[in-house]
Amino acid sequence: MDNKYTFNTEPNCYSDVAPRGPLQVKNTVVGILRELGSGGVVKPDAAFREGDFGAVRIAQKDLNGAPFDMVVVAEIINPDSMGEYRGRIIEVIGNPEQSDVKIETVMRQFGLPKNFPDNVIKEIENLPNDPTEESIAEELKKGRRDLRDLLTITIDGEEAKDLDDAISLERIDNTHMRLYVHIADVSNYVRENTNLDEEALRRATSVYLSDRVVPMLPPKLSNGLCSLNPNKPRLTLTAEMVVNSETGATESGEVYESIIVSDRRMSYNECFRILTEPRDGDGIEYGKIIDMLEQMNTLAQALKRMRDRRGAINFEMPETKVLLDDDGRPTEVMAYPINFCHGIIESFMICANEFIAEKFCKMNYPFVYRVHEDPDPIKIARFASVAKYYGAIGNLRGKITPLMIANYMDTISDEEAKPALDTLLLRSMAKARYSSNNLGHFGLASEFYCHFTSPIRRYPDLYIHRIIKTCLHGEDQRKHFAPLVENISAISSDMERNSVEAERASVDVKVCEFMKDKIGDEYEGIITGIIDAGLFVMLESTAEGFVAFRSMRDHFIFDDRRYRAVGARTGQKLSIGQKVRVIVSSVDEDRRHIDFVLAEDASSGPDSTNKTKGPGRRKQKTVARIRRKGRRRH
Repeated sequence: MDNKYTFNTEPNCYSDVAPRGPLQVKNTVVGILRELGSGGVVKPDAAFREGDFGAVRIAQKDLNGAPFDMVVVAEIINPDSMGEYRGRIIEVIGNPEQSDVKIETVMRQFGLPKNFPDNVIKEIENLPNDPTEESIAEELKKGRRDLRDLLTITIDGEEAKDLDDAISLERIDNTHMRLYVHIADVSNYVRENTNLDEEALRRATSVYLSDRVVPMLPPKLSNGLCSLNPNKPRLTLTAEMVVNSETGATESGEVYESIIVSDRRMSYNECFRILTEPRDGDGIEYGKIIDMLEQMNTLAQALKRMRDRRGAINFEMPETKVLLDDDGRPTEVMAYPINFCHGIIESFMICANEFIAEKFCKMNYPFVYRVHEDPDPIKIARFASVAKYYGAIGNLRGKITPLMIANYMDTISDEEAKPALDTLLLRSMAKARYSSNNLGHFGLASEFYCHFTSPIRRYPDLYIHRIIKTCLHGEDQRKHFAPLVENISAISSDMERNSVEAERASVDVKVCEFMKDKIGDEYEGIITGIIDAGLFVMLESTAEGFVAFRSMRDHFIFDDRRYRAVGARTGQKLSIGQKVRVIVSSVDEDRRHIDFVLAEDASSGPDSTNKTKGPGRRKQKTVARIRRKGRRRH
């Protein structure tokens, strides 16, 4: 959003950040500027460090011409003799009623930059939109393999613009296929120690907010030169693997620099339709792609069976998709639709990531691994003590393995409670992170794992591409990379956590905005969590709200052993996975919080219970956006 009141458009949000929590700029607050005497006062946004400073007084000379009743960024100067904080306005974000301003607030809260620095833009201005014939010829002379005649496709969500990966597949014999996973060669353009590289590391990841993407790389690269767009020559790194199509085992392979042309940009839904509802004209439109899709599905199923045998844990937790109109206002909230074609690409990416990680671990080369450490046995035991009340059979004691947990979860008989138990299990486990040490990936039951497949949107992928290419060129740079990989891992892990929180906050903003005019409407939901104060209930749309025990007619007591609440007077039991009818009682957009009451406890007034609705969705759909590319994080 253009802003004539911006005084400091790019505050330093990297070198001076809060040590814990969101990467908020130190000594700044975001809130609405109100008039007070000859100056003003900013009360920090409820979700943005409200408890750190309280109301911040702004002297007239420090208003810097900012209008009142606008959302602003205030820099804290210092507290006065009475302990009251003083500040000055450094940026006006905009009208608090505007939908995009709420997302701008999230960006400030999590230290997400709006623009790329001038020195970065200047550095890339001479890059072409596409590789030139001269540059392609030069790359081929250097040994880059020409795969432009190989049938190649990309499969992504409809809205994705940063296409990192492409797939080719060939049948070798009855039991073997040759899988090519082509990944954008971003490191060819993002060179070490350049302004572009430094900015990419600062960001470390693209952030997929509900109404926009904050990219790791400028759009000229992320959506253009590096993106594997159809019918355009692109420089890539290819992991070529011979995979047993019955067992899913990778029997051999190599990685090399390549050049490809994507023959078609496919979507998950398009592939799903071709494989499940073939039409008469498909053969003419898609040709050999149809056969390749069928072979891809066969191989992906073999890879999935192999992971299941190892004990890879499959979590069933819906992601939220928000549909927006042309003004950025939400028109619908829904569970992000997933089909088995998402699983095809997921399986191929996991296969390539494992292949690369194993190769470089056995070379004992400095590397950045994606690790998921073994869970704390005490936390797992606590989880099992709850799960047994929902039909789980067996025990989780001693040395915990992924297969033990996978088999244990399969015994749960209460299907309605399964998603909530998945969430509890996930919270009982360590968080996946980046590390210079190969510690394995517990959730995938994988001995070797890294992130190789998304260098446009993840810095660790970009960085290991550099490492891979030095090896391909015969350069031994162990001494160069060894002292750097741990710092790269730490920064990337921190920024990933920050991006996850920012994405979640941006979705919460839009969900609250959507639900604010649904007060009094009734919905069916599922209890997803219970704490001492009440219940968390998720609607079919994935919108989640809180039912406070104090709003109920009975006095409910939380039984933390069985993870349920019991009414002291009636003995009524409320458990995770249980369906309940709820009424939207309030929406706090500032705190990004929704309150429900149980329909059975609601008053019978005309403004509450007589507005019964189903999913509560609007018909208008003009712009669709999602918070990620529709792929799970591992």
